[in-house]
Amino acid sequence: MFRRMNWSSAINSSLTVVALNPRDSFTAALTKNMIVVSLCISINYINGVMVHTFRKHEVFISSPRYTLFIHLVINDMIQLLLSTLLHVVSYAFYTINVSLCIVLLLISITTTLNTPLNLAGMAVECYVAIGLPLRHSQICTIRNTYIFIGLVWTAGTVSILPDALILVATEPVPFFYSRVLCIRDQVFRSSYSLKKRNASHILCLILVWLVLFFTYFRILFAAKGANKDFRKARNTILLHGFQMLLCMLSYIRPMFENAMQVLVSSKYLSAIGFCSYIISLILPRFISPIVYGLRDQTFRKFTSRYLLCKTR
Repeated sequence: MFRRMNWSSAINSSLTVVALNPRDSFTAALTKNMIVVSLCISINYINGVMVHTFRKHEVFISSPRYTLFIHLVINDMIQLLLSTLLHVVSYAFYTINVSLCIVLLLISITTTLNTPLNLAGMAVECYVAIGLPLRHSQICTIRNTYIFIGLVWTAGTVSILPDALILVATEPVPFFYSRVLCIRDQVFRSSYSLKKRNASHILCLILVWLVLFFTYFRILFAAKGANKDFRKARNTILLHGFQMLLCMLSYIRPMFENAMQVLVSSKYLSAIGFCSYIISLILPRFISPIVYGLRDQTFRKFTSRYLLCKTR
């Protein structure tokens, strides 16, 4: 028999969680893990082909837009791999070493924050390309793109660094050699960490959505004509907005699941938690291949060749 998982607040960091009810049936546990692993392999295969396509062609390497996109893809691959790994481990072993869990949490929390910030950067690049076309080549250079990517990772690291410092300062040494269910609230147990996490999530939500609303509406206004490129940009913007909405679900998911614990019978919580896990963590990773891999003609031409394992 396998343990039944309730997907609680820690899924913000893309990791699995603690049990309300002690066990899932073997069939239910096996089915859930097969679904998650199959989706992870499929999505990461497609994303891996896109990374290979990007690396092989100068037209993509020299483009800030594709560079931002491929950074998002790599970030999603890391996040999805960690999420799947912890999902399977939580059923198979339930607990892992605290020190290993800390490393996985730090990476997972950072990549979780990277996603909305990267999408905001892609929105700004799209706005500059359409709203300020004469200045696009000056503003959106490859050098500036890599600087932005560095700032994205810096922001994610700075966000979790205080939690790590507090953890080292407040927890006894034996704690780091013990075993825990690998979730954020089980490791970063300080009340300050909880308050800081909520504050940083709210700040991130506000800043990113302000950027998105400003750039998206400006682009939509500029793209209201019948020009084919403008229509394509408009549709891409809508997909970006949908992807951002899905990504943001991971931030409001704890409140949703806490409400479900009060409103819904406990026998349905496992299924509800699993569905919210798929929707908020896996589905957004599936949107990126659709936005560029299937809709972008240039990228599709090369990607389809590699997906089918053709060399010519």
